[in-house]
Amino acid sequence: MQNSTMRRGLNARHIRFMALGSAIGTGLFYGSAAAIQRAGPSVLLAYLIAGAAVYLMMRALGEMAVRTPVAGSFGHYANHYLGRFAGFLTGWTYVFSMLMVCLADVTAFGIYMGLWFPDTPRWVWVLGIVFVIAAINLCNVRVFGELEFWLSLLKVVAIVAMILAGLTVLVFGIRLGDAGGVASFANLWAHGGFFPNGLEGMVASFTIVIFAFGGIEVIGLTAGEAQDPQRMIPKAINSVPLRILLFYVLTLLVLMAIYPWPKIGSQGSPFVQIFSGLGIDAAATLLNLVVISAAISAINSDIFCTGRMLYGMAGNGQAPASFARLSPAGVPWMTVLVMTLALLVGVLLNYLLPNELFLLFASLVTFAVVWVWLMILLSQVAMRRRLDADEVAALRFPVPFWPWGQYLAIAFMLFVFAVMASFPDTRTALYIGGLWLMLLGIAYLMKGPGDEPADAASTLRP
Repeated sequence: MQNSTMRRGLNARHIRFMALGSAIGTGLFYGSAAAIQRAGPSVLLAYLIAGAAVYLMMRALGEMAVRTPVAGSFGHYANHYLGRFAGFLTGWTYVFSMLMVCLADVTAFGIYMGLWFPDTPRWVWVLGIVFVIAAINLCNVRVFGELEFWLSLLKVVAIVAMILAGLTVLVFGIRLGDAGGVASFANLWAHGGFFPNGLEGMVASFTIVIFAFGGIEVIGLTAGEAQDPQRMIPKAINSVPLRILLFYVLTLLVLMAIYPWPKIGSQGSPFVQIFSGLGIDAAATLLNLVVISAAISAINSDIFCTGRMLYGMAGNGQAPASFARLSPAGVPWMTVLVMTLALLVGVLLNYLLPNELFLLFASLVTFAVVWVWLMILLSQVAMRRRLDADEVAALRFPVPFWPWGQYLAIAFMLFVFAVMASFPDTRTALYIGGLWLMLLGIAYLMKGPGDEPADAASTLRP
């Protein structure tokens, strides 16, 4: 007999590290080098500005999630406060972005394993990880939470090790073999100034910076399965954004103080440069272990997020009803099956199509993430306008700086779309994203709005 309700098996430790791990991955380990090449040291300012906007978005999500902890989270909120069409667009756009991220990550996993086993065909590793992740996502949600905790912890330990190694170099004046000079904080302004590529360079880095922060919204999707969402969600939201800012900003600050910023990324990953410069011969192996854990964590988290979003949409009549079916463990098994099949097809497509497509996928993910964040902000503003003074006073986790903080965050999201339109390498993604929304609009009109949703909160098991 199938369950009809999800189970609350995620504790504060799970939720905190899930969000931390989902937003610390390829964007930091590899994407940071591309952001530095665009902006130079001013990329630190880009991370601070984007981080502030992301925090305001997360507080908006937290206000809604604490007030109404439901499966589907921001898809449900957009549906309820902005209309069924907005909810339909938001939910399916998020699912689409998660699928693209998964396609990139499973392919990356095969490449990473090739470092250790060069003679083994890549498809063997890709096939294996797809089935392993599918099996994990069919288990009780607590199993998923434990795995995400340990994988995220490994990434955090690697970042802390890099920061400590960099500070050691700076404090003791250790000269790295390929540094090309003395490690010093003067490197932040000695090579063309803090804005070597002008303000335009910093602005151009925003698309990569946003891609790096993508995934933090997973906190909202855990609300339906958190043991005590009214207590855990605020703790997770208040702690994770600050930690991510510290990891990104402090890591890049140390990195650019050690190396002249034009050299960063010239010998591969910035992390390899640090450890190799310290004479650690196993740097490539150590980094490979970290990026493999990052890929597994990302695939695991993305399938989880997709399943919970589709579950909520199925309950609203905006996705096939089969996506609302739960296993005896309380897991939406149909979504796991569909994502697994999609990944297998995607692996084949990736083998046949040029690698340049994945650069486009990254930009498309940025478009989708910013769209979802914008919908979260607009949903919270719409919710507030419906509440009377007593209901506002009763909010357990109200947003700060209301309403101007929210308006500034909304303006920033629109600004990112404008940035994408301004540069040729991201403009194509904006066109494809617009086409995607248009196709979803056509699908919505053909399908019809569907049935009005029942109270989603009532379907959750306490």
